[in-house]
Amino acid sequence: MIRFIVTLALSLIGGTLFSFIHSPLPWLLGPMMFAFLGARFLKKVRPLWPSYLRDTALIIIGYSIGLTFTMNTLQEMGQQLPSMILMTVLLLVFSALIAYCISKVSGLPLPTVLMGSIPGGLSQMIILAEDTEGIDLTVMTFLQVSRLMIIIFCVPLLIFSPLFGGDRSAIEDLVGVSAHWSDLFPTIFLFAIVCVVCAVLAKKIRFPSAFLLGPMIATAVLHLSGVSGPALPSGLLDVSQLLIGTYVGLLLRPESLTHKVRIIGLAIISGFVLILGSLGLSLMLSSMHGVSSATAFLAMAPGGMDQMGIMAKEVHADIAIVTCYQIFRTWFIFFAVPPLLRLAFKYLIPRGKAGNEPVPRS
Repeated sequence: MIRFIVTLALSLIGGTLFSFIHSPLPWLLGPMMFAFLGARFLKKVRPLWPSYLRDTALIIIGYSIGLTFTMNTLQEMGQQLPSMILMTVLLLVFSALIAYCISKVSGLPLPTVLMGSIPGGLSQMIILAEDTEGIDLTVMTFLQVSRLMIIIFCVPLLIFSPLFGGDRSAIEDLVGVSAHWSDLFPTIFLFAIVCVVCAVLAKKIRFPSAFLLGPMIATAVLHLSGVSGPALPSGLLDVSQLLIGTYVGLLLRPESLTHKVRIIGLAIISGFVLILGSLGLSLMLSSMHGVSSATAFLAMAPGGMDQMGIMAKEVHADIAIVTCYQIFRTWFIFFAVPPLLRLAFKYLIPRGKAGNEPVPRS
């Protein structure tokens, strides 16, 4: 309990400080940064953050995203299916090229770096790495999490900059017209029950990103069926950002790495290069379908659906389009990438010459 209270205090301080300096997404970035620093410097009281708090936040965000789906949006997504396939394949190929370059420069095994460079698939890659001989799970996880943290910090700075027409006053107006707590009841009870049940069922059938996609799909179905759900107050969305930011901040453990400076430097460089590649692909997407530059960039940004959905809501981007591109990439990574990687590893990892023993499941 003490460890949890200390972690919560750090997150609240971080969110308050980042709000004071008018940082983009202060309740996501502030808790993430302070949780990371706390884990590094608090030796006697190690920060603790239960994963079910992150899952609760994902349910909240999944519900909020599900409310944005309309029939027009679904029709447009059907028309953009070829573009989704093309953009996903191009992003993954670009990530593979980055992994190849990092492997050559660092001397790290290509399979480890390749799994650490697949965008948006941390949980899937960890499961696959545990079952694959010759993968350094520590390095792979660090590459994944450090890339995610770089993206979570850099994408808001870009999306709120004049490059994408960012306007703080517009964001403040959005917060000002958010729903009141009294507007939630009694309709929210129906959606709360449905979202929780669907999240648990999706988890049981091993659905990718179950606590986000389960509630999102259920909410979208109810919303499209004519059952309108209430919008969430901005304070509740801030809480969900804090729960996710703190969890992500505690994932990164550079002290467990060997050759820390080299690996950290390469991880930072690869993260920035991947963001530049996403910018290039977003220009292609914007010109192909006429969507706004913010929508295209958030759709292609190699982060998580929850973080990209939060940012899309803040800058008035097309949340449904952003989410669908992110979902398609998640599903593609979940279903198509593991068998392709297993096939490739038969040639990349010679039998009997694995560099590391497989990490046992806890």
